[in-house]
Amino acid sequence: MPRHAFLLRAEAPPLTDIDCEQSFRPEFLRLKQAGKSVVPRLDAGSYPLGLILLTKHKEENFANIARGWALLADGGTLVCAGSNDDGAASLEKNVAKAFGRTDTLSKFHCRVFWFDRTDKRPPDYWRGLAGLQPVGSGPWLSQPGLFSWDHIDDGSALLARHLPDDLAGRVADFGCGWGYLARETLARNPSITAIDLIDAEHRALEAARVNIVDVRARFHWLDLTTESAPATYTAIVCNPPFHTGRASTPALGQQMIEAASRALEPGGRFFMVANRGLPYEPLLKAHFSRFETLADNNKFKVSLAVR
Repeated sequence: MPRHAFLLRAEAPPLTDIDCEQSFRPEFLRLKQAGKSVVPRLDAGSYPLGLILLTKHKEENFANIARGWALLADGGTLVCAGSNDDGAASLEKNVAKAFGRTDTLSKFHCRVFWFDRTDKRPPDYWRGLAGLQPVGSGPWLSQPGLFSWDHIDDGSALLARHLPDDLAGRVADFGCGWGYLARETLARNPSITAIDLIDAEHRALEAARVNIVDVRARFHWLDLTTESAPATYTAIVCNPPFHTGRASTPALGQQMIEAASRALEPGGRFFMVANRGLPYEPLLKAHFSRFETLADNNKFKVSLAVR
């Protein structure tokens, strides 16, 4: 039976009787450790109360509000909370336009607003965003809120152009996103026997499973900064994340480099692209026998490091 309420984009709440949805692996594990009822995606329900923590991504918020509305019982209340700096005030205006009057509280540059489910449905555009969306005009699908969800990232495209065609055995894509690099890697390397797509964001893997139908692909929901890779590899490709919240930090990329060094076989190759100003070269030098720059376009740098 459904609980009294649900919470989308959940963080560990001091509340009980709540079904939590959290697709980002580190937060998911924290909720599990706190004894909360949590899944990566809530698919159905008829709740009297729903809560949504808003993100900085407007389209993701539209999608979550549409999904939250669908999870409510008739007359149920949907409560949204977020930072004004991330656009909560503007979002409230959009919600009021779509659903009618909202109640609101605002303090400390944050905002909470809520409304009841009536016969007014979310706009078609919002409901569409709740599912997989085309990436430009190409053969890719993604979801709002993912990194570079509506276009191919320039850094990933640069790395793809410099991948070799002699990779073989079992390889991996660390931080695979919606699957662009892994699919390009498979297309160039028929001698690959298996590729592990690994990401901490469950929603990214949902898209990657649709984008990559190659039988050599394996999908793993893991946080590589705290969890071990499922195998050792002859090669790893990576466009490492470097954002937490609204701030950029090289720490996540550094942890991915360290994880790659642990997961490669001796002599294994690590292909990485990153913003050229990030301080990754000392770490590559410390964890690999050698490394070289394959490409540098003054914005991104592609590096090859050998275990």
